[in-house]
Amino acid sequence: MGIRIAAAQSPSIAGDIDANVRIHLRFIGAAHAEGVGLLLFPELSLCGYELPLLRDCLLTPDDARLAPLRNAAIATGMRIIVGAPLADDRDVQPCIAAFSLLPDGSSTIYRKQYLHPGEELYARPGPMAPHCQELDGQRYAQAICADATHYQHAADAAADGASIYLAGVLISEAGYANDAAKLQRYAGDFGMGVLMANHAAPSGGYAAAGRSAWWRPGGQLSAAVAGPGSALLIVDSEGTAREVRLA
Repeated sequence: MGIRIAAAQSPSIAGDIDANVRIHLRFIGAAHAEGVGLLLFPELSLCGYELPLLRDCLLTPDDARLAPLRNAAIATGMRIIVGAPLADDRDVQPCIAAFSLLPDGSSTIYRKQYLHPGEELYARPGPMAPHCQELDGQRYAQAICADATHYQHAADAAADGASIYLAGVLISEAGYANDAAKLQRYAGDFGMGVLMANHAAPSGGYAAAGRSAWWRPGGQLSAAVAGPGSALLIVDSEGTAREVRLA
């Protein structure tokens, strides 16, 4: 791939953005020490999968509370993808979003396109369009949890030239086998490398399975974290993956 990427299998404290920023910084420091160039966090990593709290946790990429993460992206030269509800318009429901904080100080936003049943009570879907970005001569697409359960989402990403599919999720043990099988299928059908970052600990009443994973282009599972708990899953430039546990 030419660049080392990683999934941050991180825990989230319900509704506490400042505490979660500190958790993110710990993962960023560990990833930087491993030479990671892009770090993917789980769905709603900055507030937890706490749907009733979304309106209390609205963020924009230039929010002052995110300054430590923006500064870390600049200082480390790393692309950092974090999850939060997006404050687009306070008169409508927020989007569940992923903020990409870039080494040049800029940012991009991806909005979740497909909602789980029940999420429509608290959030609205984002626009139905591929969201690919350049990465060291390749293109990567982003997905947030339920996006990755829809074959068309991955197909659209592949049609837009994506060679890497990045999914920040909250998956429980009960749903893991089904969701992982879909991600593996995308790697096989579309020749994309697929990186999944799951929560490390319970969130929003769900017992997260952990087991963040990387499937090589073609569909082979290269590695998965052994269960829940704080860890990095690091994918080296040649496409091999390894787990690094955080204390």
